[in-house]
Amino acid sequence: MSVVHANGKKLAFDVLPTGFQVAERLGWAEKAIAFKTQQGTFDLVCPVSETDYAELLTADNDESLAIIRHSMAHVLAQAIKELYPEAQIAIGPVIEDGFYYDIDRATPFTLGDFDGIEAKMREIIARALPIQRSTISRADALALFQKAGEGFKVRIIEDLSPEAEITIYTQGSFTDLCRGPHVPNTSCLPTHFKLMKLAGAYWRGDSKGPMLQRIYATAWTTQEALAAYITRLEEAKSRDHRQLGKDMTLFHFQEEAAGSVFWHPKGWRLYRVLQDFIRKRLEKNGYVEVHTPQLVDRSLWEASGHWEKFRENMFITETENKVLAVKPMNCPCHVQIFKNALRSYKELPLRMAEFGSCHRNEPSGSLHGLMRIRAFTQDDAHIFCMPEQIASETKAFCALLEDIYAALGFHRFSVKFSDRPTKRAGTDAVWDEAEKALQQAATEAGLTFTLNPGEGAFYGPKLEFVLKDALNRDWQCGTLQVDFVMPERLGAEYIGADGARHHPVMLHRAVLGSFERFVGILLEHYGGKLPLWMAPVQVVIATITDRAHAYAWEVYEACVQRGMRVELDLRPEKIAYKIREHSLAKVPVIFVLGKKEEDEKQVTLRFLGEENQTTCSVESGLALLQEKAKVP
Repeated sequence: MSVVHANGKKLAFDVLPTGFQVAERLGWAEKAIAFKTQQGTFDLVCPVSETDYAELLTADNDESLAIIRHSMAHVLAQAIKELYPEAQIAIGPVIEDGFYYDIDRATPFTLGDFDGIEAKMREIIARALPIQRSTISRADALALFQKAGEGFKVRIIEDLSPEAEITIYTQGSFTDLCRGPHVPNTSCLPTHFKLMKLAGAYWRGDSKGPMLQRIYATAWTTQEALAAYITRLEEAKSRDHRQLGKDMTLFHFQEEAAGSVFWHPKGWRLYRVLQDFIRKRLEKNGYVEVHTPQLVDRSLWEASGHWEKFRENMFITETENKVLAVKPMNCPCHVQIFKNALRSYKELPLRMAEFGSCHRNEPSGSLHGLMRIRAFTQDDAHIFCMPEQIASETKAFCALLEDIYAALGFHRFSVKFSDRPTKRAGTDAVWDEAEKALQQAATEAGLTFTLNPGEGAFYGPKLEFVLKDALNRDWQCGTLQVDFVMPERLGAEYIGADGARHHPVMLHRAVLGSFERFVGILLEHYGGKLPLWMAPVQVVIATITDRAHAYAWEVYEACVQRGMRVELDLRPEKIAYKIREHSLAKVPVIFVLGKKEEDEKQVTLRFLGEENQTTCSVESGLALLQEKAKVP
């Protein structure tokens, strides 16, 4: 007899049951779509272990949406194969808020094809096709997909080991290569979906490979959720940082420097305000600031492991028979500063920060405004410490990170724990130690985290801090990585209390990540209406008549004396035009000056987004703004 625990009940079976059998016993046969345990999420046809607590999932569970979208990706692929039999299907993963499928077809798809594809998808859902899971050998999988003429599936299978068992899913006449899980029947899937857009995508991200057509889609469990998502997209479009960058004259991009930012005066002022804010927080928390070279010899990157693991993302140059790399990250250079003196355990922890300018050779097709670029600056730091200091340093970093995020207007974030990737440096024993130390430190810091398997850095596991913005979108920004590998590879040592030499632990950490990307996030989070303390131009003084110009200069000087970031608008334009233009540029405050204001030595204040005006003395107006502009 087998006894399993499911949905808070203890159930006895003659033999080990499947998820289907558990669902039938609980009366959930019509609504369960999968089940989850501590080991992961599984199809209902999979057995439920006696050692695991199982929870049946229905369509309204939060975890179920990813399963539904995964199954919808298969429905999309089946619809395309039925409509366009000559097309080859490649991969179709779930992504944030939806899914996509990459297709190889000689004739390009157009947006006009979407209605027909959506209609076919609804037809497939209505057929109520059972979705059947099978495990077959690598040889059988190769034969199956070769016969079907699915060359991309064949390439995926060829990369697997000869002993691999492969999972396939079949619904009607359509079979796809997939690990699952999936809903048990197409009738479980909602009709609240929409094909969103088309894009080009290189096979496996390799620009030398074939260019495929990527169809993006979204799916939700209710029509209301779908409509809310479409509304969010429209709001996000109005907040697009690239358009705001133009409206606010902050920055631009051009092909002659793809992936790099041309910062305009106002944009650079915003950049520096953010950087100065971070610098002061770091100084208060015991960090020392350093600056390291941009070009570093290949030998250091080989010693650190980056040449082997990260070479394809590095820009390379040669001079005097030497191969140099433009640094993609700062950590090996920081180790060199640590090594430059004989360190004592009494100097640890040593918190070494750098606003490090880095370059990474991102594919041109992946570049996206400030969000994905090749040249960027990190708010980077490395903490050299002893193993017993990992927990206290993690706790201190988390407090710093939470303080900075709150000051910048982000009060919600989640944490992911990313463990060892397939491509990594160091032994399994070292990784065991690093993962255990980081998990323990995160627990002691009071963090609740989810697992993100296989997504650690090549030299160590990491915590990833994911912000929620005003549109409820996720942005992975902060990181904390525990590294036992690089200090040893690069020969970093300190003298311990026992008089012996030891390798320090290196904590790689960032709060914002890339300054450029974070500026983009800030612009979209606030819709360009930045807090007064952060705004690159806090006040514009706009005159109604040229008779007020002399007075405007007096007010300007008073603003400068108070440390306000201020500009004058003395153009011979109507005041309504000036107000409209500065409002589009998201200037927080406009001082309107006319003959009346000059005669009474007053200013009329207009706050962005407010209809009402306030008239007061210059002194009162500046005192009010200074109070509002205090840095949190």
